Amino acid sequence: MLFKEKVNQLVQEALMERPSLFLIDLKITDDNKISVILDGDNGVNLQDCIDVSRVLEHNLDREEVDFALEVASAGATSPMKMPRQYKKNIGRKIKVVKISDEVIEATLIEADENGVTLEWKAREPKKIGKGKETVDKKEVLPYTDIKQAVVIITF
Repeated sequence: MLFKEKVNQLVQEALMERPSLFLIDLKITDDNKISVILDGDNGVNLQDCIDVSRVLEHNLDREEVDFALEVASAGATSPMKMPRQYKKNIGRKIKVVKISDEVIEATLIEADENGVTLEWKAREPKKIGKGKETVDKKEVLPYTDIKQAVVIITF
């Protein structure tokens, strides 16, 4: 079995033992630097990273292949890549850049395997008369129309 295949298999086995965690990214460079980025339905804590790291460390032989290993959580400001990340952030405010480069800051109302539903308020010109009015907007957006989406952190 190739080194990369073995690493991938070990990561999958480690995640099967922790069903609330899921893989965001797995990179293995030509010089065998392994980078594992995790997320979780309830977040990722340090112990989760340690546990996954230990599974890899204890099942890979440095005598066969010398490697460097990094296991980390997806950062709070990292773009969302998977439907599962959108689902865990329902009710939060997100910033979406659409494929058309339009930017929307909205509340994530729903998320499924196909896309998201967003709600926000916008200032638009009045239909009659001068000035602007605040209107409620709602849009169902397929993932294919999203270039990037991040959670807006508020304090």
